[in-house]
Amino acid sequence: GSGQAEPFKLSRSKIDLFMQCPRCFYLDRRIGIGRPPGFPFALNSAVDHLLKKEFDTHRAAGVKHPLMEKYGIDAVPAKHEKLDEWRHNFTGVGTLHTPTNFYVFGAIDDLWLSAAGEYMVVDYKATSTAGELTLDTEYRQAYKRQLEIYQWLLKESGFRVSEMSYIVYANGDKDKKAFDGKLEFNIVVLPHRGDTAWIEGAILSTKECLMGELPAAAPDCEYCLYRKAAAAHEKK
Repeated sequence: GSGQAEPFKLSRSKIDLFMQCPRCFYLDRRIGIGRPPGFPFALNSAVDHLLKKEFDTHRAAGVKHPLMEKYGIDAVPAKHEKLDEWRHNFTGVGTLHTPTNFYVFGAIDDLWLSAAGEYMVVDYKATSTAGELTLDTEYRQAYKRQLEIYQWLLKESGFRVSEMSYIVYANGDKDKKAFDGKLEFNIVVLPHRGDTAWIEGAILSTKECLMGELPAAAPDCEYCLYRKAAAAHEKK
């Protein structure tokens, strides 16, 4: 009704911050003390930009990208009037979560449309690693959650969404004999069958966290461990 407070904005990355460490999340969203920023991923941005341009060329033509052919993915880059808005950091795909009055949103990298008429969420990543690329490492769990939140946001917005989502991973090749002024990438597509069942509970928990007292830190949070160790010495 008219007494309804303005929805609280909760981005996809802040849900992930909560999953990593409730204390860091509370300090950020409730107190206004953010974690120190990481270093800027200029190379990631460049790869994002190039992949986007490449998929957009095939999108305009309405045809499969060669990577889809290679991996046997029956889809084409999706066309949607709102795609640019969904890709934009400050708008993204958003939905009002009524039980919390939180407006949850996140910016996607790409969407593919399957032959069955379902949207497939796609994220671009860049790395440079020797071993085989998988999504099984600890820090890549965040990548899976990222894809799942996008799937959830699109479902909540009334779209037909495929369980299958993909990471288009550009891996910088360190094995080349000569650098020769250019870095070459091998591109792999990693599939992820998304499970969005956890998200509802996570959003409710973020609200509970923000309404309460300062929560305990996640035991392995490097930021909190650093602050604790530093504070112990500063007190002396």
